[in-house]
Amino acid sequence: MGKSRNSVLFKSSKSSEGRRNCFSVLNQWRPDPAARKEETGIPFVQMDNQFSPRKGREDQWWENSTKEELQKEVRKLLENPVYNWSPKTQGIIFSSISYGTLIIQIPVGYLSEKYSIKKMIGSALLLSSLFSLILPMAAEGGEACIIACRAAQGVSQGSALIAQHAIWVKWAPPLERGRLTSLSLSGVLLGPFIVLLVTGFICQSLGWPMVFYIFGACGCGVSLLWFLLFYDDPKTHPCISVSEKNYILSSLNQQQSSSRTQSLPIKAMIKSLPLWAIVFGSFAFHWTNIMLLYTPTFVDSNLHVNVKENGLLSALPYLFAWSFGILAGHAADFLLSRNILRLNTIRKLFSTLGLFLPPFFGLCLVHLSFSFYSTIVFLILTCSTGSFCMTGVLINALDIAPSYYGFLKGVTNVIGMIGGLISSILCGMMLNENPESGWFKIFFLMAGVNVTSLLFCLIFGKAEIQDWDKDRPEQTRL
Repeated sequence: MGKSRNSVLFKSSKSSEGRRNCFSVLNQWRPDPAARKEETGIPFVQMDNQFSPRKGREDQWWENSTKEELQKEVRKLLENPVYNWSPKTQGIIFSSISYGTLIIQIPVGYLSEKYSIKKMIGSALLLSSLFSLILPMAAEGGEACIIACRAAQGVSQGSALIAQHAIWVKWAPPLERGRLTSLSLSGVLLGPFIVLLVTGFICQSLGWPMVFYIFGACGCGVSLLWFLLFYDDPKTHPCISVSEKNYILSSLNQQQSSSRTQSLPIKAMIKSLPLWAIVFGSFAFHWTNIMLLYTPTFVDSNLHVNVKENGLLSALPYLFAWSFGILAGHAADFLLSRNILRLNTIRKLFSTLGLFLPPFFGLCLVHLSFSFYSTIVFLILTCSTGSFCMTGVLINALDIAPSYYGFLKGVTNVIGMIGGLISSILCGMMLNENPESGWFKIFFLMAGVNVTSLLFCLIFGKAEIQDWDKDRPEQTRL
């Protein structure tokens, strides 16, 4: 049974592995903050009238236009309303989703150990999708309304982003953990890739409000599928066979987790060097990952392509990052199931690849790119190889403390996002000071942060359950 399970990714609906992969695919298609940023970014140009080609000469245009032209323009404005937002207001609107995402992750991580994951994620998906549907109407209500809507959407997004990690505490046997978690996490990369490809075409053909209507409707459909197909653990699944249920439960053994009757062992967590290794690794990963957001800027300033080509080239790193993440998950499970490497070695191997390769290829991008195609290759490798961390430091908390995985994931993710925020600010300052030498400084600083964090991970990283996670009493989830 174990061998066939490790050799095939998707099996029949009677197999619990097929169901676990179904959960991974549903997680891939859940709305996520990265995709929402891209979803908003492209139509933002059409929402703000400062980009109108007639800006500054509207009165002259209205006076010289025919009746048919005026009627056509009125219909166009009704379908694609524009707003006079200042650059400061635009920045607040664009980043407001991050505020909600940042503040909710630690509480949700803690609550995911106490309440039904099915209800938490399903409700978060539905609310996020509903906020997407009403966002065009919120824009009509003014800046305060759209900022509030985006922040509330960030709360929903952050809830789904963190709560979904707790699924694998009860559903992912150790020999399948790599590919199941990487398949799920890679949705954060697949979402922006799809959004970058289709949003521009939707804006051009149907108008920018349809972007939010279409993605909001798709999100509602995914939330419905979630409620119909997902179950909190194998014990409650109505279709799983007895043999499969026993396999999952026996393989997880003492690693299963439920809500706790006592407080979190905060003091022990703070003293845990393996946990600090995860914190450093998460900080470095998010610091590096900010390069994905700066890809359009790099393409525009160095390759001088048009908008459509920029969109395509900016989407390619997300596609390769998604592919590398899934490949890493399969490779990790293969190495573990064949007893080629120990789990701790596997985690450190993929953490090394995910933290060392991006700055390495980044420096190659600056010094060894002598043609258009070499620049594209190094750019893709710089932005995509960080996804090897998905089977390294990003799921390491599941190895050392499965009982508190949701809470720890929330904490490490928030610290990582702070690293990404610092990185984004410094990148903007360096590029504003000197656009030509700024990229070298960015990649050199990235190398320093990543190598330092990686050394800490290699020295103190572990993949065994820690003493402060063992022998905890359990109670039934609500």
